[in-house]
Amino acid sequence: MLRHNLQFIERLLSEKAPLEERAYFSKINNEICRFKIRKMSASALKFTFLGTGTSQGVPIIGCDCTVCTSTDSRDQRLRTSGMVSFGNKNIVIDTGPDFRQQMLRAQIDDVVAILFTHDHNDHTAGLDDIRPINFKHQRSMPLYSTPSVQKSLMRRFAYALGENPYPGAPRLTFETISEQKNFEVEGLEIQPIKVWHGEHLPILGFRFKGLTYITDCKTIDSDELGKIKGTHTLVLNALHHHPHYSHLNLTEALELIEIIAPKQAFLTHISHNMGRYEDVQKILPQNVSLAYDNLCLMIPDEV
Repeated sequence: MLRHNLQFIERLLSEKAPLEERAYFSKINNEICRFKIRKMSASALKFTFLGTGTSQGVPIIGCDCTVCTSTDSRDQRLRTSGMVSFGNKNIVIDTGPDFRQQMLRAQIDDVVAILFTHDHNDHTAGLDDIRPINFKHQRSMPLYSTPSVQKSLMRRFAYALGENPYPGAPRLTFETISEQKNFEVEGLEIQPIKVWHGEHLPILGFRFKGLTYITDCKTIDSDELGKIKGTHTLVLNALHHHPHYSHLNLTEALELIEIIAPKQAFLTHISHNMGRYEDVQKILPQNVSLAYDNLCLMIPDEV
């Protein structure tokens, strides 16, 4: 199974391939990822795109556009989330409405921490589904977030985060972070990066060694941009082709990638208005790719 070459995998992903072959791809991809994580060093990182879609996901309910009706699995996007794995530990970035489905699809039964970029529903609504991990491992889940995100989560999940949690509610603890100071999770140093989600909402991206993850960004201040320089792999949001008040469009994302100059970049938080994967990928620079759900990346130990 591990001997399948890239051309065959691409064929499995293409909607031109038979349905049974495309369905079989997810098994191949999961097997490759599990093999790589076993073989990599304790300090190496693996990144998994748990979801790459915008707030409504793709396909959108009731839409019959060519993307929403595509049979290419790369055009089917759960809400945006990512997972950093090192050794046998997993850190999840954001728990959107599809969190349960993402954990089941990726065959993950343990998470050591959750990082929140911001408090919007498509990044937090699935937090309650952390309960099975609480129960299985008999420990609380640390939530790394800014004070403003903590206040929002306490309102939304008062039954779990209030003074008298409801029996059986998820067990959660807050760890306060900001862009001003690096922090560690299980020995892995993480650098928060402040970006702007529109003109008035500061949110966080994160750098993990040679990997930088940024979503829902519209602009980045120059001092924060300096934190990203030298990154090997950049994950960055790109909504679609048209201007948007709070998200980068494709042109803006590509301009920012050119400034940062990573070895490779992957676009996430993608709307159905971006177009089909097969069509958009053809127009991107050589070092830039559209991400798709369940794609896993191996990040080099050294940048």
